[in-house]
Amino acid sequence: QVHLVESGGDSVQAGGSLTLSCAPSTSAVSINVMGWYRQAPGKQLELVAKISSAPLTYYAEFAKGRFTISMDNAKNTVYLQMNSLKPEDTAVYRCKAEGLSVAIGTRGTDYWGQGTQVTVFS
Repeated sequence: QVHLVESGGDSVQAGGSLTLSCAPSTSAVSINVMGWYRQAPGKQLELVAKISSAPLTYYAEFAKGRFTISMDNAKNTVYLQMNSLKPEDTAVYRCKAEGLSVAIGTRGTDYWGQGTQVTVFS
């Protein structure tokens, strides 16, 4: 069973920075897309950013100019560098891997991480 292991969540003052990381518990031979989503209390889950194996990136409007997503293909690790954090960025951030295959010739599967808490205080 593959798990996505996230780290980097913390409490930080507004204007500060955090870097989140996410990697599968098992080495993968291919991952199509990895992304970060977030869910604030009382709100729906929303996409923050995602990166494909091309690599191509996509950012939600609120993330443009402040957040940077990157991927270390050798480590199958995706990072989310978050700068100029605001209190409204407070949420549980969850990682998602799309089309993750652990062996050549096997069909890729989507996986979600448990989430890591980011709290931004003013």
